[in-house]
Amino acid sequence: MKKLLLLGGSRYLVPVIREAKALGCHTITCDYLPDNFAHKLSDEYHNVSIVDREATLKLAQELKVDGVMSFACDPGVITAAYVADRMGLPNVGPYESVAILQDKGRFRAFLREHGFRVPNCRSFSSLEDALRMAEQLRYPLIVKPVDNAGSKGVGRVDSPAELEAAIRYALKFTRCGRFILEDFIQQQGYSSDTDCFSVDGELKFVSFDNQYFDRKADNPYAPVGYTWPSTIPEAQQRELRSELQRLLSLLHMGTSLYNVEVRLGTDGNAYLMEVSPRGGGNRLSEMLEFTSGTRLVHNAVRAALGLPVEEMHDPVYQGHWSIVMLHAERSGAFRKLWIAEDARASVVEEDLWVNPGDPVEAFAGANNAVGSLVLNWPSEAERDARMSDVSSWARILTEGEPDA
Repeated sequence: MKKLLLLGGSRYLVPVIREAKALGCHTITCDYLPDNFAHKLSDEYHNVSIVDREATLKLAQELKVDGVMSFACDPGVITAAYVADRMGLPNVGPYESVAILQDKGRFRAFLREHGFRVPNCRSFSSLEDALRMAEQLRYPLIVKPVDNAGSKGVGRVDSPAELEAAIRYALKFTRCGRFILEDFIQQQGYSSDTDCFSVDGELKFVSFDNQYFDRKADNPYAPVGYTWPSTIPEAQQRELRSELQRLLSLLHMGTSLYNVEVRLGTDGNAYLMEVSPRGGGNRLSEMLEFTSGTRLVHNAVRAALGLPVEEMHDPVYQGHWSIVMLHAERSGAFRKLWIAEDARASVVEEDLWVNPGDPVEAFAGANNAVGSLVLNWPSEAERDARMSDVSSWARILTEGEPDA
């Protein structure tokens, strides 16, 4: 029986564990949070921090695992690549390449060095150094930790007076103490954040979507919903696919699932914003199976174990799909999920992670989501209209909030 080590323990590991067990695989989860949801479903759990590469390597060696994987778990991606590299296990690509992709400062520098279109960006490890340049920077700009995902620690700055507070906020979410300041790329239409797949470095499955945000949320840059396919024009999609392939070739990447974020700017230019060799959060790979039938999670598990993957091609979308990440507008005790009666017929799957009375927090990042709704709408027009105003038909209500 093959053994698969899964880094992290979030609910997003559930389909991975299911696929691994279907292959007859022994599943092992590890992190420093024994109460995490996925540990209840895996065959074995170990309390080892996934950001401690040497401790994770020691565990993997002791357990004699056949594969290691960090799915929808950004902090574990570099560790997984390190363990795979040291043990000669199937890997998503060279360890150094993964390290570049996982560091926003190094990633931007790599893109610029190789002639990719990239927003103007500077990397800092000192608040004081960044503040000394405050008057020289171009506004608006975005502040980001170099080593975090889910829009945690991200903020927009419109003037020098706002810079220090935004940097201090970003520094709360970085493990290495570094952050970037980059030009804010005003998007044209919708940005895209979805999953892709390469086999031996060649892209086999490339998807784009429309990404939605809740501008009323504590963090208006954390995505709360997605629809497929994307409205990015075909010409720009072809350009982005070509540039993504060029990036993977330069980095000598192998067989891997990727979470890819792109944006079309109002300047007419298309940008690769993030490329991470892992499945995305917010159930993106699962949604792509709903929308196109492609089994990305299944193939990611096979790749991690060194097994041949199923044949794939770019998605052909079937239906008018969307996913909504449920979240509270204010902190409090969860009371109920309200869904308008005229929207219920489109709900394919309701996955609620809290019970009445459980504490919920106002939405400041992906970790504050409390569930998801998978929906298949009768028409594209209804899907787009509904997704433009989710709170008018679906809402998490806390104690004291009246029914909608």
